[in-house]
Amino acid sequence: MNESFFAKVYALVRQVPAGRVVTYGQIAVYLGHPQGARTVGWAMRTAPAGVPWQRVINSQGCISTRGRDPDDVARQRALLEAEGIVFSREGRVDLRVYQWEGPLP
Repeated sequence: MNESFFAKVYALVRQVPAGRVVTYGQIAVYLGHPQGARTVGWAMRTAPAGVPWQRVINSQGCISTRGRDPDDVARQRALLEAEGIVFSREGRVDLRVYQWEGPLP
């Protein structure tokens, strides 16, 4: 996968509305690369301005922390909470409530 895949990731993430989240794996599936969740993560680490990176979380409904500054995790959570997303005491987002269903065909 290459830069054009990253561009497709960014285009899809820009469609996620405020108050909704999407998982790395979900993005990979939508883009036709069901094993590409890790690559989606790499893309999100270098997301350009204007991409709502904070709306991408892991499949457990948590903010992924591996390799990220703890301040970035707190910032991502604050941005999501400002959009009305509620976290459980364990730091999870209820995907049944907040998960974006994806782009319309």
